[in-house]
Amino acid sequence: MKVTLATDGGLAATVLADLPPQVLDTDTLSEEAAAELERLVSAAARSVAEGTEEPAGPARDAMTYSITVEEGGRTSVLVQSDTTMSPEFAALLRRLKEHLARQ
Repeated sequence: MKVTLATDGGLAATVLADLPPQVLDTDTLSEEAAAELERLVSAAARSVAEGTEEPAGPARDAMTYSITVEEGGRTSVLVQSDTTMSPEFAALLRRLKEHLARQ
């Protein structure tokens, strides 16, 4: 599975616009870490599909996170922002950032 993280907005929007998305291939992880990431992706995908969160209001410095998951010839994109992020998406984002920081 290949997981790509792209960020947009926030106070660092001009800096982030010039950076490429970060990519994590789960083949580079241990079996346990890859399985955990797959569970987190599944939970986040369910929460995004349910999508019942309403924005808390305008937030000029809010970040938007796009997580693209490629597996078995299929691609899905999960998008959430600081103001509408589900706990499941937040858990995936946190763990993904930890793995990406180790690369």
